[in-house]
Amino acid sequence: MLSRIDKPLELLSWIAAAVLVVMLIFGPAVIANDDNSPGAAAAGAAVYGKKAGANGAKVFQANCGTCHTLKAAGTNGQVGPNLDNISLSASDIESVVRSGTGPMPSFDGRLSDAEISAVAAFVEASR
Repeated sequence: MLSRIDKPLELLSWIAAAVLVVMLIFGPAVIANDDNSPGAAAAGAAVYGKKAGANGAKVFQANCGTCHTLKAAGTNGQVGPNLDNISLSASDIESVVRSGTGPMPSFDGRLSDAEISAVAAFVEASR
């Protein structure tokens, strides 16, 4: 009776092993080339084993995109500077977002620390 089951189980075991080998070989490449992986937009997103943070792209689009142009965010605001053409570091961007400058209001208290950091990282990584 067991001998009748052995042959199908042997074949199933080999198929399962082959699938695992294919996943190990091609899986990392598939994940690295995932079109749903936003790259720069992931700034502030979850890292393995850590709680998800703010999504810099979404925070930017919701709070900054009406005034600023940034190609990576798909925004074309005309009030503030075009952020595709700036060369500020993430810490400088974070400082401007927190305190405001010129006609730009302060977002300290309107956005969380994590959201401000995520926006700054997103803008810096987008250039």
